[in-house]
Amino acid sequence: MALFSSDKFKCGKCGLKNEPIGYAPIPTELGQKIGAEMCKDCWKEWQEKQIQLINHFGLDVSNPDSHQFLFDNMKIFFYDEGVNVAEIDTTQEGKVNW
Repeated sequence: MALFSSDKFKCGKCGLKNEPIGYAPIPTELGQKIGAEMCKDCWKEWQEKQIQLINHFGLDVSNPDSHQFLFDNMKIFFYDEGVNVAEIDTTQEGKVNW
């Protein structure tokens, strides 16, 4: 028995009929909203963007300020709410010296 019918919901980000996330991916009101309105493919796309943001900005994910930065970017990514998504400067790729 299929978990989802062939009439899948329409994703709030990509607009495609796709499989919903179906759960709150983060334990917040925003997470509940995203879990109910977005598809798994768009969530995967966000996770890749989030990794880029964490790495590019050297975020300490144990710091609440980093969480807020990521939540703000998540709102922009999924709902176009807020200021522009933090841009990643790819022109310096491979030029970082440790």
